[in-house]
Amino acid sequence: MARTQTRRAPRPKLRLFVVLLLTAVVFGGVFLAKAIMGRGMNEFFDNMPQPPVAITTFDATEQEWATPLDAVGTLVAVNGTDVTTEAGGVIRRLAFEPGQPVRAGTVLVELNTENELAVLRSTEAAAKLAAVQRDRWQQLGRDQLVSLADVEQRATEAATAQAQVEAQRALIAQKTIRAPFDGVLGIRRVNLGQFVAPGTPIVSLQQLDPIFLDFSLPEQQLPLVEEGGTVQVTVDSLPGKRFEGTITAIEPSVDPGTRNFQIQATLPNPDRELRPGAFARVGLQVGGARKVVVIPQTAVSFNPYGNAVYVVSERAPAEGEAAPAGGEGDGPTLVVRQRFITTGATRGDLITVTEGLEPGERVATSGLLKLRNDAVVTINNRVQPSADEAPTPQNR
Repeated sequence: MARTQTRRAPRPKLRLFVVLLLTAVVFGGVFLAKAIMGRGMNEFFDNMPQPPVAITTFDATEQEWATPLDAVGTLVAVNGTDVTTEAGGVIRRLAFEPGQPVRAGTVLVELNTENELAVLRSTEAAAKLAAVQRDRWQQLGRDQLVSLADVEQRATEAATAQAQVEAQRALIAQKTIRAPFDGVLGIRRVNLGQFVAPGTPIVSLQQLDPIFLDFSLPEQQLPLVEEGGTVQVTVDSLPGKRFEGTITAIEPSVDPGTRNFQIQATLPNPDRELRPGAFARVGLQVGGARKVVVIPQTAVSFNPYGNAVYVVSERAPAEGEAAPAGGEGDGPTLVVRQRFITTGATRGDLITVTEGLEPGERVATSGLLKLRNDAVVTINNRVQPSADEAPTPQNR
């Protein structure tokens, strides 16, 4: 009797499970191998010795600096005005040239005064007649031929007539316009034959020697500034030239809007090089000289969270570590450590360090972006960054 073979029913769920299991094993092996390789590479790079960084250095030095204050100000004429006329009239004569220096009292402009002169002659005649009548009535009063009231009335009329004469002469004098003080004239703003009303500007007049300088400082500096102090001034129109002046006035109050106080200095200006309205940079030294620690500004990393420097120190080579060669680094291993400092005033390429650094400590002045804590460095000071108190860069 023949054996009957029975066929097994297909099991799709088992097949799917086997396929997924094999896929997980393959991909898991791939990811495991990648993780092992990545970890090994990270360990290699973390432990890989870094080559020494070549830097330049500067030894922090102690200097004596006076406390500097810097400000910006405006030059102002000691006396400056637009010459105008008090009385209106037609210009009959222009007696000046634009830009010329003049003395106080110099005639600048004459207005037409023919009508005023005619009125003056009339008032002078009336005043003379009133004076004669006053004298005659005074004599009659002494003889008791007229009353005292009539004598006083004639005297009053004579005085009134004389006052009218003086007023007319003053009006005529107003039509001769003179320089109110010594100075230099500007550009003429009127023409011959032009009618000018009272208050019309005729020409600018500025007194240039000496000249004022107005500037302001924060209220914290008020105790440091005194009258008689010396200021150094520079202007953009005269590069490389410095002017010296003296503080002559200090505003007693502080501006509540800006919390600054105003200072006025007086500068001699015999050559008339400084002009009113010009922008000026002001420097003044206050207090006595004091000792400060200074380093180049290139050594400082200026950050919002604080300023820092890299301090160079010596470290004994680790076991199996060779000392770096080259530059000035032969011998002990040189490393750097970042240190936060407090900076102060600047002067040229130098900056003061008020906290965090002692005189004689060596700081890195270049290559700061390549440095980190405990980085090994070599020193090459053949090319040093500028570290001058008064640099004079070339204009290229």
